[in-house]
Amino acid sequence: MRIETIHTVEDWAALQADWQSLLESTHQNSPFLTYDFQRAWWQHLGGGEWQAAQLHILTGRDEAGQLRGIAPLFAVGDTLRFIGAHEIADFLDLIVRPADLPAFVQALLAHLAGSDWAAVELHNLLDESATPAALQAAAAAAGWAAELETLQPSPYILLPDSFDAYGEMLESKQAHELRRKLRNAAKYPVTVDLEIVDSRHPQLAAALEDFFALMAQEADKAAFLTPDMQVQMRAIAGAAAAGGWLQLAFLTVGAQRVAGFMNFDYLGRIWAYNSGFSSQHARLSPGWVLLAYMIEWCIAQGRRVFDFMRGDEEYKYRFGAQNRFVQRLRLTRA
Repeated sequence: MRIETIHTVEDWAALQADWQSLLESTHQNSPFLTYDFQRAWWQHLGGGEWQAAQLHILTGRDEAGQLRGIAPLFAVGDTLRFIGAHEIADFLDLIVRPADLPAFVQALLAHLAGSDWAAVELHNLLDESATPAALQAAAAAAGWAAELETLQPSPYILLPDSFDAYGEMLESKQAHELRRKLRNAAKYPVTVDLEIVDSRHPQLAAALEDFFALMAQEADKAAFLTPDMQVQMRAIAGAAAAGGWLQLAFLTVGAQRVAGFMNFDYLGRIWAYNSGFSSQHARLSPGWVLLAYMIEWCIAQGRRVFDFMRGDEEYKYRFGAQNRFVQRLRLTRA
């Protein structure tokens, strides 16, 4: 397999159609690996986190010139990392079909052995991905050192066919508490409802501003939303909207949006990317009610996975989430 390097956004843009086509048949397809998401990240470098980054995408082609694999990488110093690393994109990976993975990673390491790179540091590989094992095997054969570290849980819910069946999945105490909060919402003096704003909604831009305003009401997220990061987040939302997989889910109390999630509605699952909550109507438990409404919507609309993504917050497990983990793989020349 022949490895080629892309250093310019112009050459990267020429790869767009092939990139998306290959991603659709890869073993770890996610919104974070789409061409649009990756370009949005690169445009603003993770909210300014990687100012010294240089583009270093590696592609693998067979003898007929057919694209077989993509390593979406950038370089800082003598280390290569995934585009998207590592706070902004929850799940990252090589873009390659399962059958081509062993040959692609062997070709990658052979190519890197002839260059000046001292290390390859790959964050946010899911433990269910075949990539870490393939890279470790290729590293051992090439005489490289490989260090695999588990970073954090990434809980998700496998959804049943009905909301009643979902309630039966939960521990009895949690199911009782959820039913109680939903009854309270139904009896609330002002109408409580779920509002879904997707990529086709005519008021999407205004809804996005409401969502970011909700995020800014939480102290930790207000600190996260620096001016550079706000630009980055808006670019990601724009990329998701352009791809048709942006979803904003709001809990409304009367005409007021009091809680919201920015989700990706992608490949039959909801990827819960970020959230924001107002301190108003706290006695309603708006976060709990919104999540329950979102899960009910997912089931009704045929989505079969609700993905909380990275983080081990307790509420995720109260809603019946199960764990898998993201990992970091570091390859160095021995």
